[in-house]
Amino acid sequence: MLAATADAHGAHGLAFDALLAAVPFAAVAALVSFGEYLDGRKEPLVGLQSLLWALAVALLVISCAARAPATQTHDLPPLGWSALVGCLAVFALKACVAAAPYLRLAWRPAKP
Repeated sequence: MLAATADAHGAHGLAFDALLAAVPFAAVAALVSFGEYLDGRKEPLVGLQSLLWALAVALLVISCAARAPATQTHDLPPLGWSALVGCLAVFALKACVAAAPYLRLAWRPAKP
């Protein structure tokens, strides 16, 4: 979120630094999530969370790679912005998946 805010205010160097700092943390979270999936393969949501973490790491790396040459020119490449927006969308989807078990939705037919 810090990177998107920094990009919106024109501080593309700060956004690059924030994204670069986020990569190792996201990678560790992806590995931990994949380990939890391997420990208990009975819950499909854990596998989906692990897959979404891997996608988030890939998008973070793509955004950093697209921004790296442009840090000297203080320019924002379209691929860097698109990957950042995609990463934020993945995090929003992860929040929805995490909240899904707690929602009380009528998925079963009503009792007669």
